[in-house]
Amino acid sequence: MRPTDMTDATNLHLIGIFLFDDMEELDAVGPWEVFAWWTQHFPEDGFAATTFSINGEPVTCEKSLVISPHCSLAELPPLDVLLHPGGDGTQRMLEDPSHLNWLRDIRTQVPLITSVCTGSTVLAAAGLLRDRPATSNRSALDQLHQIDPSITVRAGQRYVDDGDIITSAGISAGIDMALHIVERLTNAERAQQVRHGIEYAPGAS
Repeated sequence: MRPTDMTDATNLHLIGIFLFDDMEELDAVGPWEVFAWWTQHFPEDGFAATTFSINGEPVTCEKSLVISPHCSLAELPPLDVLLHPGGDGTQRMLEDPSHLNWLRDIRTQVPLITSVCTGSTVLAAAGLLRDRPATSNRSALDQLHQIDPSITVRAGQRYVDDGDIITSAGISAGIDMALHIVERLTNAERAQQVRHGIEYAPGAS
């Protein structure tokens, strides 16, 4: 199934990446590459990936890339995994009651909530990281603690898996987290196949 064919999504486990203005491009596009390559090459695993924005309109990212989502929030089928990117656009979300309430509500519906970069600060503002370990972009670790001092901030970790919530460090760390999610949802062999498929080998010459 191609990710835009949402008519068949009821038979699949769905991963949704939330898109918004002033989002950091790689926070969304990196994990998207992982999830899309996986789900399109191994449809037998029973997963699909999609993107959505609040109103379904294209978003302009932090470095001016324009991305058109597959659907709006209203059109989005039920999710099994939600990924919330980071970027400059998260700063206004920290005091946006409608967005924070949406996260609190969707937290009760989606089994696995994940974030990349400063996306974790928004999860923290919504109260989703209370008394949990978490990480964020290294420049936002102090802010993460200030938002919720009960959070055990894990500096230096690419991602922190706390069961039903996974947070990752800045930007490219979202790729590592996405591969970890593939392994969690399937197995280590499949994650390695995806890693090889997208030719992701940090540090290789």
